Amino acid sequence: MSELAMDKKKPFSNKFSKELLSKFGALIGLVGLVIILSILNSRFLTINNMMNIASQSSINALLGVGMLLPILTAGIDLSVGSILAISIMTMGIVVVNWGMNSFLGILVCLAVGTLCGWLNGIMLTKLRLPHPFISTLGTMNVARGIALIVTGAAPIAGFPFAVQYVGNQFVGPVPVSFLLVIVTYVVFHLFLTRTATGRYIYAIGGNKEAAHLSGINVNKILVIVYSLSGLMSGLAGLVMVGRVNSAFPLAGLGYELDAIAAVIIGGASFFGGVGTVWGTLIGAMIIAVLRNGLNLLNVSADLQMAIIGLVIIAAVYVDVLRQRSSKK
Repeated sequence: MSELAMDKKKPFSNKFSKELLSKFGALIGLVGLVIILSILNSRFLTINNMMNIASQSSINALLGVGMLLPILTAGIDLSVGSILAISIMTMGIVVVNWGMNSFLGILVCLAVGTLCGWLNGIMLTKLRLPHPFISTLGTMNVARGIALIVTGAAPIAGFPFAVQYVGNQFVGPVPVSFLLVIVTYVVFHLFLTRTATGRYIYAIGGNKEAAHLSGINVNKILVIVYSLSGLMSGLAGLVMVGRVNSAFPLAGLGYELDAIAAVIIGGASFFGGVGTVWGTLIGAMIIAVLRNGLNLLNVSADLQMAIIGLVIIAAVYVDVLRQRSSKK
């Protein structure tokens, strides 16, 4: 074979390898992590432990799919943990303290989350704040403060079975919360890939000015994006209440970081326009698998935090390399 032919094959091979890693890198990483942890601990790859991981990943997976939407538009939502807290505290007040019907209480939880997300979108678009970092940082502190004030910083316990169902029940060995995650991800996948609004979200992340000039109502789409992120915070809160049968004002503290990590580890880009719901689910599973495996290996919580931080840094670095490569 001539040197010219070999030179032609090398760029094709390199391009194919990059595309393969871009599309399946997170999945390959998850499979590799599972294999390594299975070798290190015989208890890891058991049905009970796998279902435990599925249950543990549910809250972050729901927050992650909500976080994916702002990140697709080159934005971010730092308030998801605080919105989770104020949503479940409001539900606790109306259901436990006031005796409201459980299903109406669940709707209140989801409505409060959506409203907070909507306010994020309105502040970003109508008040023309320079970046969603500002609006969502403000909401993060305001929502957390209100959750503490209205409850006197005290938890609310004793929720009815209907409220707890999603968070603590099983269908066979499978947690209902994880089944909810799968259904939610299917809906969001169809939303992002089969609807005009979903395509507009990617377009805004790719080039906001070009999207505006092409006739897309950018402000409207951004309000929808942050409203849906808030809705997912409320839904994640419902799962949390089911797991612990309690609502407390410091719930969700720091959860926004795990949600962002799941999205980025799953292949989305901070620069916008790149990312999938299934990649985000894999990212959430990687975090849950890593935490579970490190617990089984008796790794201290402090070291776990450092390890997960290194994984996040690596994922962001890969994103930067991918952006550099795409510009060449």
